[in-house]
Order: sequence, then structure tokens, then C-alpha cells
Amino acid sequence: MSFTTRNKIDVTVSLAADVIAAVEILPRVRPPLARLFAGKQALSLLKALPRLFALCAAAQQTALLSAIEAARDQEIMCSTKQRRIAVVVAERIAELLRSLFVGQLTPNIANAAAIRSLMRGMSVLVGSAQPACGSARREAIAQIVTALAALGITNEDGALRPGSPFALRIAALDEVDLKSFPIEHSFLSVADDRNIVERLLVDDATFCHCPDLAGHAPETGPWARQMTRDRLPLGRSGAVERLKARIAEIVRLCAWLKAGAHTDSAEHGIIESYRLGPGRAAAAVECARGRLYHAVELDPQGQISRFEFLAPTEWNFHRRGPLVRSLQGAVLTAQRYQDAVRAVIASLDPCVGFTLNFREIGDA
Repeated sequence: MSFTTRNKIDVTVSLAADVIAAVEILPRVRPPLARLFAGKQALSLLKALPRLFALCAAAQQTALLSAIEAARDQEIMCSTKQRRIAVVVAERIAELLRSLFVGQLTPNIANAAAIRSLMRGMSVLVGSAQPACGSARREAIAQIVTALAALGITNEDGALRPGSPFALRIAALDEVDLKSFPIEHSFLSVADDRNIVERLLVDDATFCHCPDLAGHAPETGPWARQMTRDRLPLGRSGAVERLKARIAEIVRLCAWLKAGAHTDSAEHGIIESYRLGPGRAAAAVECARGRLYHAVELDPQGQISRFEFLAPTEWNFHRRGPLVRSLQGAVLTAQRYQDAVRAVIASLDPCVGFTLNFREIGDA
């Protein structure tokens, strides 16, 4: 069973002269997992998740498994959690790499060999039922790093070689980037977990469709992680900054896996679980697209009596969320303003399906 064809968001941008006056978002239709999972044996659902989710399947499985274990009050060994973190990180690298080629880099003869090598490395890393580990994982990462260097990504901070494919892409984005007024940003992090998970099984299902934190919808994903982790000052916040953050994260996580993934964690809070009472728990996993939440309630027979999930999409494409904040009030000075708006949408999640409509409403 697959719901990927239904995973599309409608975005309508209202223009008053050359200013974006309003942004309306009609959210995607979420898969009815709560209904599908009810009454099922908890662990039997783990194998079904890759068929239900085309992206971040390992993160989805880890979130569900961690929530089930916490609901059962099971103690998890540190080595087990560390292995899971490595799998989630490997999948995050692969998904972030894939996102670089969705509307960002067009293959050509000059970079075809590097792209093929990159894809082979990704296939070894996450392309089989049993994720690569040990020397196989390190060799795959080394192949990916070499391919990235051939594409101009060579430094540990993700700096780009002038004239390289991604440097040219960023230059092209700079040309069409929107000029917007300074806006207030907020970023989802592990510090928000307790607030969120306590509402997943208490509030009605509308919270998972349209979440908020004290009325706000923070951004989640690579740029949010970078800003939170490195405590960077707020400056520009367009498509260019989010693309640079993706590249920098790929390089940083590759270095961590190549070193053997022996440290406690590649970053704080990649996998967290929270017991909410007898038979009730939730888990959070930091995946490529942002922070993912699963919550379960088990009956005495170990079957799922309630299941809720909250994906990064619901934050980033919230009707009052980061996409709306990034677009509303922006001045469309570039002739290719439609490309500029598309670039902002794709910067929040290059793999999300969306339709974009423009309408004129007169002068501001």
C-alpha cells in the first residue's frame, strides 16, 4: 500500500502589484494510519512502514519501535541505540543527497561520472534490506565524499569550489531570491519534545494535522538544525541559506560516519523516547526533512489501541508556518518571480509534491 500519490500540497500566492499580499496553503491528505493501525499487533506493523512511506522509512520504523518499547517500559542498551542512530544518520545522508538533485542540479556530461559514483555509494549505504555497517559503510561514505569533492563540495563546512555545479546553482538562486522584510524565525528542537508528545495522545487528531507551540509553527529541517546547533545569528533566510545548510549537514554527517560513529551521538536528540503512562509513549526522530514524532497507546494484549504521528511537513507547510512567513510581504523584483517562489517552497522540502497558483488582487 502506498500513499505517495496523495502527498501533495496546494499553495496559492496572492499578488498586490509586486508584493505577496497573502499565502494560502491547502495541506496534503495524510495517510489514515490511526485507523489502519488500530487493533494490530504493534511489532507486526514495523515491516509495513516502508510500504506506507516512500521517504525516511528507517526513521519511521525507528520512531514507531522506540515508542512501542517505551510504552512497554523496556530498557534499551546504549549499543542498540547507537546502531539505530547510525542507521538513521545514513538514511538522512542519502535523503539529503537525493534532495540535492531534485530541482537543484541538472546532470550533464561533465558531472555524470561523479553522480553515478554518488548513487552507487548511496545504494550501498541504504539500498538493501540490511543497511551497510562497519567497513562497508565506511567505504560507501568514502565513495560519496570523493564524488562530492568532484562536484565541488570539499571542505568540512560544506564550502563550495568556485565554478562547481552547486556553486553555480547557488549563484542562480541568488539571482531570483526574494527580497523580504526581516521576519521572526523559530526552530523546532528536542527542547520542544515534551510539550509536543504530551499533546499527541491527549488532544484530538487535529493537533497532528495542524500543530502549534503556543500559537506558533516553528521550522524544522537542516537549516533549523544548523541555526539551533551552532546558535547562528539570523541574517538572510532564503532558499540559498537552506541549500547551504543541507550541503553542510551532508558533509558533517559523512565525517561522523566515516570516523566510525563511535561518539555518543552525531548530534543531540536524534532519537528520543518518552513514556507517558502505562502502555502509552511517544518517540521523536530527527530525519532528513525535520523532526518526526510517533505516539502509541497499547492495550493489555499488546495491540495498538491508538496511534498518532506528526511529520515535519505539518510544521513547514503550516498555514501560519515558515513557508507563509518567508513569502508573505516579499517584494517580487525579479522577472522570474515564479521561480523564486518555487525555490522557497522547495528549500523547505525538495521532495514534497505541491501545486502553485498565483492570483492578482490589485494594488497593496
